[in-house]
Amino acid sequence: MTCVKRKPAAEAFAVPRSLCPLIMMLIVALALAACPTHDTSESREQSTPRASSPQVPAPVDVLTPDSLARAVTLDNVMRHVEALQTVAGANHGNRAAGTPGYDASVDYVAGLLRAAGFRVSTPAFDYTRYDAGPVDLRADGAAVEATVLEYSPGTGRAPVTGAPVVVGGLGCAANDFPASVRDSVAVITRGGCEFVRKARAAQTAGARAVIIVNNAPEKLSGATLGTENPPTIPVVGVASGDAERITHARSISLAVTAETRKIVSRNVIAQTTTGDPSDVVLAGAHLDSVEAGPGINDNGTGTAAVLETALRLGSAPRVPHAVRFAFWGAEEDGLIGSTRYVESLDDQQRRALALYLNFDMLGSPNGGFFVYDGDDSARDGAGPGPTGSAGIERVFTRFYDTFYRGRQIVDAPTDFDGRSDYGPFIEIGVPAGGVLTGAEGIKTPEQARLWGGTAGQPFDAHYHSPGDTVANVNRDIFGINVSAVAYGVATYALSTAGPDGVPGPAERQRRPR
Repeated sequence: MTCVKRKPAAEAFAVPRSLCPLIMMLIVALALAACPTHDTSESREQSTPRASSPQVPAPVDVLTPDSLARAVTLDNVMRHVEALQTVAGANHGNRAAGTPGYDASVDYVAGLLRAAGFRVSTPAFDYTRYDAGPVDLRADGAAVEATVLEYSPGTGRAPVTGAPVVVGGLGCAANDFPASVRDSVAVITRGGCEFVRKARAAQTAGARAVIIVNNAPEKLSGATLGTENPPTIPVVGVASGDAERITHARSISLAVTAETRKIVSRNVIAQTTTGDPSDVVLAGAHLDSVEAGPGINDNGTGTAAVLETALRLGSAPRVPHAVRFAFWGAEEDGLIGSTRYVESLDDQQRRALALYLNFDMLGSPNGGFFVYDGDDSARDGAGPGPTGSAGIERVFTRFYDTFYRGRQIVDAPTDFDGRSDYGPFIEIGVPAGGVLTGAEGIKTPEQARLWGGTAGQPFDAHYHSPGDTVANVNRDIFGINVSAVAYGVATYALSTAGPDGVPGPAERQRRPR
């Protein structure tokens, strides 16, 4: 994968046509149109638009964790959430990376941040997206359950047919393939070498398709051929228990629907004009949705809370640390945007990152109050985060303990399981943390007692579905968490030292990725 350096967007103060019908976007466009010039140079793009732009709220007068937490209100954050819902509605129901809905989301966020005076860039990156549909594998006409290997090509309009030929050995060498494989379907046992090596060897031997038989009773899942020179014949996998049905058949028929596409997407990066740029507090949320729906809890809620926090902090706060806000693209395709960003940083830029705060899914309809387990107190899954992550966990726990004194909110630790954009930062040694409210996991009776909601049901039954809409955001939970975002950002913007601090620049150790 290539490393894409950050660079300014090509057009300053430009609002694309896709935003014009949208009320929220129109407000932004009118305010930006009032600026005295539309110079498109790099220096002009990063200049400060008029502070009086009506769509930009005034920064807090005196910055403290409590003052910023109170300034970031649910009503204001919901305006951004509703704008993202409108964007999805105007763009085929989603805001997925590589779609007009995502581009409109980028322009909405970047436009507000530019109007507020932040230094904003929208660095582009490209990647390969693989979309697979149904697999129809039949042995003498009888259906056999199969899974397509990632980056396998499809079969086109007509199924591939041929006699099954069992490959000797493990199919890792050319001499494993008998001459009878030509124009047939190669049946190869898993193991010995990479899947792609087996598939390439089968293709070289003249096979029309490949069936990989798992070396375990369950079906083959999570297997990939990779993006580097994959074969041009379809490759599927089956469970070991189905091997006999396939090898004893006279004819195999295989139909695979699959497509590999190159996607170009963007991150949005915005930084304050004040504070030490060699000692940066970074807060982020992924901006994209899945293709199946508008992505409002996942992750319009995180996007909106981080955006409003940035606007109420302001572009020139009196803080010792530069504060950077990131809105990641293609998180739903495998943390692509945040990974490419980390890969684009040199050693000095990596050491400049004091910490990373991640906010993903803040208003789950049956949600809870989870804090990333920086000290691994739960002893569940991954170990502790990099040094400083335990302090970040304590900051958010303190927020829940003290900011809403009457609520008696009890938070629970959650594992750094690598499913959100903190992953690439932890990999290079940046301390990380944040809060979330739960995805497809099931709420326990104890959690229902602590937080309300329904035990035995998912935290978010609309996760990755068309139902992930504004109507299904839990506003009570979300209202608490928008303040948590602001509290955490303000805490570290003011100081990264102390008992809940992170290593200073001289003590930071950063690993290559």
